Amino acid sequence: MKNNVPSPYLAEFIARHRLPETYAADAQQWFAPIAEKIFVESSNNHKTHIVGINGSQGSGKSTLADYLALLLRENYQLNVVVLSIDDFYLTQRQRKLLSKTIHPLMATRGVPGTHDISLALEVIQSLTEGTNITRVPRFDKSVDDRFPEDEWDTVIPPTDIIILEGWCVGAVPQTADELLKDVNDLEKEEDPDGTWRNYVNRQLGEIYQELFNLVDSWIMLKAPSFDCVFQWRLEQEHKLRSSISIASSDTDSNKVMDDNGVKRFIQYYQRITEHLLDTLPEKADILFELDENRKIFNTRP
Repeated sequence: MKNNVPSPYLAEFIARHRLPETYAADAQQWFAPIAEKIFVESSNNHKTHIVGINGSQGSGKSTLADYLALLLRENYQLNVVVLSIDDFYLTQRQRKLLSKTIHPLMATRGVPGTHDISLALEVIQSLTEGTNITRVPRFDKSVDDRFPEDEWDTVIPPTDIIILEGWCVGAVPQTADELLKDVNDLEKEEDPDGTWRNYVNRQLGEIYQELFNLVDSWIMLKAPSFDCVFQWRLEQEHKLRSSISIASSDTDSNKVMDDNGVKRFIQYYQRITEHLLDTLPEKADILFELDENRKIFNTRP
């Protein structure tokens, strides 16, 4: 069993993600066997294998995706591409247009309907066909907009593994009856007639399912409840603020949310996050249950 990442790579990984030293032992216990499982499954399929990783904001899904990619590259010599659904957000200009034509809440990135899923499908098709160089978009959250196209990543074929991670990856739409009741103050005060949530739900039920149906195996990092998400997301925002270099402009810094901004922001995610906590665990091939400190205390299978 190939479980060990060379120490220099692991040390660099821990430093880059600002992780505690204990992460190495936890990752060895929980995640190394998953990498081997993905390697075996991809070898048997003889095609690009797509892994979906779901987790609420701040649950560690991006770190998990990067760590699995490191294991698969270093231990199994596989070509791995990590895609975050966040990198397919519509541009700020596109979302502003939606806010005028659909609902004002559509200006804020996050929910289904604020991603360019057609672009995501094009990128994945290019990666799986493996005949051309693929340009992969990246999104700059510090300025709330997509990086210029000349700054996108370049992927040279072939691609063995695609890891698609995101907070809403794997979500399914709700019923009309489930949409009737407000889940928080944001919906109650700013979407009283349900226009926003119904539009989001329709988007989720249509082109997003086309994307999610491409996934071959599912991994879920399951939060104990939505109540933990605020603190986890707050930690993310503090990390983003500290990562902005001293040379960054005031405009860049002002795009980072304060605590009240985070509290409002996560309300956009609450409905679908809670629905995922109820519906995705039974679908997940691998389920990691987290405690309030994001420590894994149980796994299935």
